[in-house]
Amino acid sequence: MQVSIIARQFRRNALTHRHRMKVNHEALERLIEGTFRGMGCEEAEATCVADHLVQANLAGHDSHGVIRTKAYVEWLRDGKMHVGRTLEVVLDSGALAVVDGQMGIGQWVGLQAMELAIAKCREQGTAVVALRNAGHVGRIGHWAEMAAAEGMVAVQFVNTTGSGMFTVPFGGRERRLSINPLTFGIPVANGRPVILDIATAVTAEGKLQVARNKGAKVPDGWIVDAEGKPTNDPNEFYGPPFGAILPFGGYKGYGLCLVTEILSGALTGGECSQFGKKRLEQNMLTLLIDPGKLGTAESFEAECSRFLEFVKSSPPAEEGGEVLTPGELEDRNRAERKRDGIELDETTWAQICETAESCGVERALMEGVEVKA
Repeated sequence: MQVSIIARQFRRNALTHRHRMKVNHEALERLIEGTFRGMGCEEAEATCVADHLVQANLAGHDSHGVIRTKAYVEWLRDGKMHVGRTLEVVLDSGALAVVDGQMGIGQWVGLQAMELAIAKCREQGTAVVALRNAGHVGRIGHWAEMAAAEGMVAVQFVNTTGSGMFTVPFGGRERRLSINPLTFGIPVANGRPVILDIATAVTAEGKLQVARNKGAKVPDGWIVDAEGKPTNDPNEFYGPPFGAILPFGGYKGYGLCLVTEILSGALTGGECSQFGKKRLEQNMLTLLIDPGKLGTAESFEAECSRFLEFVKSSPPAEEGGEVLTPGELEDRNRAERKRDGIELDETTWAQICETAESCGVERALMEGVEVKA
């Protein structure tokens, strides 16, 4: 099959230029879109998912990028996630809403939830939208960027119930929490927004996937093995027996991880981590504020700009260094990767090719992905 030939060629090139193979982002997006069209997604949904995944790679968050394609397709085939789902509105009251994603693809139902939240915030000045029972919603910073582009401040909490229980509590040695990311998005007049997008665990599980696919070790302090002992081998995390990811910052990060799970899991009407889950379910609590409706828009914009300039004026700790604000690195990654291509290891590329082939992707889409060292 043509796909298999392309995958084998990529592997041969990658053995010579290990971890240095790059692909054109637009062609890659068309390939991923074709894959989800092959799984039954309508054009708008397939475009949404492909854009979100590739945008994550462009931002430098490969853990939430196209490496997820294989797993998403497997979940769809196993009935653990579904195409074409529309939000079920459980509560709609002024600035408040509770919506059920009906286990739709997370990027698709997440987009619907954000559009609802933005519309409510524009009308009410604030919005609280609780999304429960969604598939994997992807890179959370994407949603904060969406709100900030509308001039709104965003705060979001996300958890994963059961199937995504990867994190060990401080003082423990067995998994009891999910990765539990939280995001803040702050619009800045005449400048790029501040986007803080972090996991309350030391790392996202997807970064362990990336390392394992590359055959690389992970940094100290990321994971422990099944005995609770530090390890740099991502295979120890996946087991069996399973290891775990540490919360960042010791007991402080653990506390933040705990409350993030409660706010996103329990408060949304979804669930928190537990044993026995057979599918990955996510819940997301979104809070939006429109500074204009507070009457502070002008002073907010001026003070944000002044303060950020003040912070960045701190002399660099090292010669040639600089102070960056959250989100600047992602902007630089986008510019570089749009110009030079998105880096993929040979294992991830082969998985994408084989998944696309199994979804009946047209040969032209495969051949159109430029692969270069």
